[in-house]
Amino acid sequence: MVINNAAGNFISPTERLSPNAVKTIIDIVLLGTLNTTLAVGKRLIKADQGASFLNIITTYAETGSGYVVPSASAKAGVVAMTRSLAVEWSKYGMRFNGISPGPIYTKGAFSRLDPTGSFVEHAKNRIPIGRLGETAELSNLASYLLSDYSNWLTGQIIDLDGGELTYSSGEFNYLYSIQKEQWDMMEKMIRQTKNK
Repeated sequence: MVINNAAGNFISPTERLSPNAVKTIIDIVLLGTLNTTLAVGKRLIKADQGASFLNIITTYAETGSGYVVPSASAKAGVVAMTRSLAVEWSKYGMRFNGISPGPIYTKGAFSRLDPTGSFVEHAKNRIPIGRLGETAELSNLASYLLSDYSNWLTGQIIDLDGGELTYSSGEFNYLYSIQKEQWDMMEKMIRQTKNK
């Protein structure tokens, strides 16, 4: 089994980024994952040995995100690599899957992504489950995806984010916060429009 968890990131308006800053993130995230996968994969192919690869990605690799453009671009490349090799190297007995975690507090990441400490409360309000993820939840899913219990699963990216990505992509999901009394009032208003 191989776990690729290469990550390099910091928040910045894209117009403030130097070419070196962009290259650094791409080198760590995309090239680090790709080079590790190639080095290990070639040895496994030569030894005629299968394996399960797990790439830790991010939910904004699918959607993009402002202020973390190098990371979003690099992680999107990891998604493409994961799905591509799930097809190409399946003949060698290799499986490739990914986990896209939402916000899980770790000191190193949050010192670069939330230097003011305001992100945590904002994130909790966007996550239907109402909290950040926990490292044990990520570990449990990773253990399953790497195990023989999931030996027919390949080429999949699983969002582990408390429903955040689904919530943010649904046009009317903002209605989640409306209380019963407000619904009662809106229902009356909607019913009155039937005759107009």
